[in-house]
Amino acid sequence: MKLIVGLGNPGQKYEQTRHNVGFMAADKIAALISASPSKVRFEGLWAEGNYRGEKLAILWPQTFMNASGKSVRKAIDFFKLTPEEIVVICDDLNLPCGRLRLKATGSSGGQKGLADIIRHLGSESFPRLKIGIDRPPEGWEVVDYVLGKFNKSEQPTIDEATTRAAYASLDWATHGITQTMTEYNGAVPAKPKGKTKPPQ
Repeated sequence: MKLIVGLGNPGQKYEQTRHNVGFMAADKIAALISASPSKVRFEGLWAEGNYRGEKLAILWPQTFMNASGKSVRKAIDFFKLTPEEIVVICDDLNLPCGRLRLKATGSSGGQKGLADIIRHLGSESFPRLKIGIDRPPEGWEVVDYVLGKFNKSEQPTIDEATTRAAYASLDWATHGITQTMTEYNGAVPAKPKGKTKPPQ
């Protein structure tokens, strides 16, 4: 089994905010693989499905971003997963809006959800898929920016980016990290790739 973790904050107040792009991508993955209805498990929402012969689980931690590690730790301990068998999807202030970056390991880069997962796992050696949200404009506090919603001009870019992140996660689960990094890291594509719903 492979575990896909989308990071964000629970509750209607935080829906569609910059910090919740991980949740947005996880929602799209669940739809693409026709996952089971989500249920409360491991201090998060949990769903399962299959994709090209691979059993996949999706976790939306409900502990709030800065305590995401507690939920992730409970899930991987229960299923006895290795860090290499999970991928964490989150926002990144240091990437241009809509750009993806998949990495096999590394520091949190200041992302507090990632930092808490690293702390709970005692390891940086797990894949993470970052979705760029760009730096806050001059005069903005970082917390206000990440908890704010995308403006109208950014929305199409983020819609496309979260869709690409969903497909990248599925490709990671079936093709491995090296091939997926080659395909998805880099510049934001000018047009959607035009993929349709994948076969079950």
